[in-house]
Amino acid sequence: MRSVDPLAQALAEGRWKAAEQILMRAAKARRGGVGVLYNLGKVMMEQGKWAPARLWLRRALAAEPGHAHAWFELGRVELQLSDAPAARQAFARVVALDPGDGDARLNLARLALRAGDYAQVSDVLAPLAGSSSEVDAMRVRAAAERRTPEAGALAQALWNGARPGDRAVAMQAITRASKGRLPLDL
Repeated sequence: MRSVDPLAQALAEGRWKAAEQILMRAAKARRGGVGVLYNLGKVMMEQGKWAPARLWLRRALAAEPGHAHAWFELGRVELQLSDAPAARQAFARVVALDPGDGDARLNLARLALRAGDYAQVSDVLAPLAGSSSEVDAMRVRAAAERRTPEAGALAQALWNGARPGDRAVAMQAITRASKGRLPLDL
């Protein structure tokens, strides 16, 4: 059975331009509140319209600052617009609002790693320990860069991991953090 709601139908069928037009009318008429603003941002993202998506998501967040999903999508938009500091702030807000959001934690950790904020990498990834080779490698790298006592144990655990490819990932993390001094006693 087809939906009688034109917006729901346009969204379900991936007709983004039609959905944009319906949502734009609702936004201009100030109907639907934060949901309309958020969905308009998402529809803009689907069309690759990153700057307008940012605008609509920011409007949604102005209306409801605690909207974790809008913060997450804003982080994605900021990455598309090559604004890593803004993306990092957005993902940090998601983690603050929803500590269980593993995707936000992983994105925040990736950005913190790029920025060299190894303390934040360690803090953000602690709840995700053991969930993937990528997470464990970032934890090794952050601990090694900070020269913390657990760096060796984390590297050893990753080196001895049961997942395929863990040794290669461990070697890469250790090499990047070695600053030219690679330990030969793994």
